[in-house]
Amino acid sequence: MPEKFQKILVIKLRAIGDVILATPVLDNLAAAFPRAAIDFLTEPASAPIVQHHPALHDVIVLDRRAWAQLPRFARLRASFAFMQKLRDKKYDVVFDLFGNPRSALLTYFSHAPVRVGYKFRVRRLAYNHLVVPRGDRVHEVEFNLDALRALDIPIRTQNLRVENTGEAQTEVAKWWREQKLDEAKPVVGLNASGGWYTKRWPLASFAQLGDRLARDCGATIILLWGSREEQRDANEIARQMQAPARLAPPTDLAQAGALLARLHLLVSNDSGPMHLAAAMKTRVVGIYGPTRPELQGPWGEGHHVVFKAGLHCLGCNGVTCKIKTHDCMQQLEVEEVLQAAKLCLRNAGSAAVQMT
Repeated sequence: MPEKFQKILVIKLRAIGDVILATPVLDNLAAAFPRAAIDFLTEPASAPIVQHHPALHDVIVLDRRAWAQLPRFARLRASFAFMQKLRDKKYDVVFDLFGNPRSALLTYFSHAPVRVGYKFRVRRLAYNHLVVPRGDRVHEVEFNLDALRALDIPIRTQNLRVENTGEAQTEVAKWWREQKLDEAKPVVGLNASGGWYTKRWPLASFAQLGDRLARDCGATIILLWGSREEQRDANEIARQMQAPARLAPPTDLAQAGALLARLHLLVSNDSGPMHLAAAMKTRVVGIYGPTRPELQGPWGEGHHVVFKAGLHCLGCNGVTCKIKTHDCMQQLEVEEVLQAAKLCLRNAGSAAVQMT
């Protein structure tokens, strides 16, 4: 294992959930190199996830959307300036945990003497230490940690870490009191978002699930949302439910984490909020169809995943449904998800849970 890394860069682009699943890398690097300055490069939506991580010296944001609005030559100048900024930092080692052409180029042009990345197609030429993927059944947390194993860096923890600010916790606690939530009863969040439409269980199914949880478990239902579209979906679920449901307040990522940490359970499509809840040590029932839980399921103990078994197209990883029927979501029955939710609540050992 190299002993003299003083400046380290970790690259993980794109989605919130992807960045959350990379956080064990940061704690292991900090443990192995306690005096090193560790930077993290990601995109604007995901940057708040690591903004307060104690292992980090700096968070570098790559704003692709802002670049896309520039004229062609201005976009090229911005790209070269960004790469020069990375080069000027004189990193000793760069770990590319994303492995797409853009992140591979950033790694290569950093001119770091040690460049670690995955053995994917032409992109592998950007690296001088290759990580050979272990197949298609390795969870993303382990996939990320394999980049450290390539340099014989010891793995001391596999725990997710997202730090909440005291301000976020205070804001959520205030809303909690205003809602007069009875913590003698289970408080269950429902999250109908999912990025791709193919990952979204029907709103009507979420509404039926909320009613069953309220009736059978005495649960208080909180409907989570982020974007305006998700707010409309949450309102539609509330409209269809017979039992009362509360809409979560508008939140930033820190406040969303603080809210999720207070729940007894989150039932969610495969999404960033699902992974954030798992990082907050809240039990999760993850609903899966086009994505594979063995690769991207909720990480940690006490979680459950549900999917419609027996479909030949399960785990297609498609942003559109090639067979046009969306069977993996349409055929997943409320009763299956309900039983997983009841099991999670029962195993939580909460005295609040009274199920029929």
